[in-house]
Amino acid sequence: MHEDLAREYKGKIPETLLKEFEKQSEDFKLSKADAKKVLEKLEARYLASKINPGEAIGIITAESFGEPSTQMTLRTFHFAGVAEAQISLGLPRLIEIFDARKEIETPLMEIYLKSPYNSNADEKKLEKIIAQIKEINMEEVATSISLNLTKMHVEIRLNKKRMKDLEVSDASVLKQLKISIKTSDFEENGEFIVATPKSKENTLPLLYMLKEKIKEVTVKGTEGIKQVLPVNRNNELVLLATGSNLKKILEIDEVDATRTTTNDIFEIQKVFGIEAARNAIIHEALRVIQDQALEIDIRHIMFIADLMTTTGVIKGITRSGITGEKESVLARASFETPIVHIMNASLIGEVDMLNSVIENVLLNQPVPLGTGLPGLVTKMKKGD
Repeated sequence: MHEDLAREYKGKIPETLLKEFEKQSEDFKLSKADAKKVLEKLEARYLASKINPGEAIGIITAESFGEPSTQMTLRTFHFAGVAEAQISLGLPRLIEIFDARKEIETPLMEIYLKSPYNSNADEKKLEKIIAQIKEINMEEVATSISLNLTKMHVEIRLNKKRMKDLEVSDASVLKQLKISIKTSDFEENGEFIVATPKSKENTLPLLYMLKEKIKEVTVKGTEGIKQVLPVNRNNELVLLATGSNLKKILEIDEVDATRTTTNDIFEIQKVFGIEAARNAIIHEALRVIQDQALEIDIRHIMFIADLMTTTGVIKGITRSGITGEKESVLARASFETPIVHIMNASLIGEVDMLNSVIENVLLNQPVPLGTGLPGLVTKMKKGD
């Protein structure tokens, strides 16, 4: 409707804002004069939101996180009725994200299903889908796993009814046992599966260890997914899973791969790449902040996410991550282990160009930010 006007502002206002303007101007049926006013205000607001040259954005970002994070609670949210289903919130989760920890405390997946499975499907269909997702181990499909001390082997009695419900066959159970535990022999013996260690001397501790290993063998489902909880969100069935295995979950036909997510950022990077990991850092940090009813400008979160992922891999804000890779020797030394950094730099003859804040503060000279950024040159009149 006002494409000509929008074209005039191309390059002055971001493309996404112009597209949104075109859509809104059509919805509200704006006249040319009103559309011109909107674009002028939009340009003014956009320019006002831009950061001035020489602005100390690092310090401002640190302050914007530091102050609200002191008000955060140190708590874990539990899903009602499910002991295993819990998620870290508040400061512990924020530290977990920005430290880029590979092993997170409470991994959780939100699994969306394709239509018609995402409606309130019948229980049998839902149970079959959950059986593909949830890790089902031997303990769940066995009536008993016992030691036979006279013959010095382990006897596994299978629960045929439970196996039928989960669509697990005797042959698949035997196959999984052989794949998972290579130090023992497995064979069917009537109503039992007999497990015998390959060791020449079978001792009681060895048998007991074998029994415990058998309990943990995964016979069906996705490894790492310990619990699955169906919840209703806006009349849509969503599965919350404790544990994370994004790659395997996306291979399930009934799962909607376009919306299924995990709170494990490293797993997102592994499956979808670094840009997706950057978005996950923003999304996860924003969710923690909003849950605590705090307000932090999203640009600060985006800045940290960019800093963590700019090298193509996720790096935490730690001495072994971003801080340990600063260009300046003095900046690295000011954080932790100063002697190590100074000794290493002197051994290879590293040069510090004094381009940042910390090293200039250490040397008691103006920092190249704010009023310290421009140089002043004066022309003196002759005779003055």
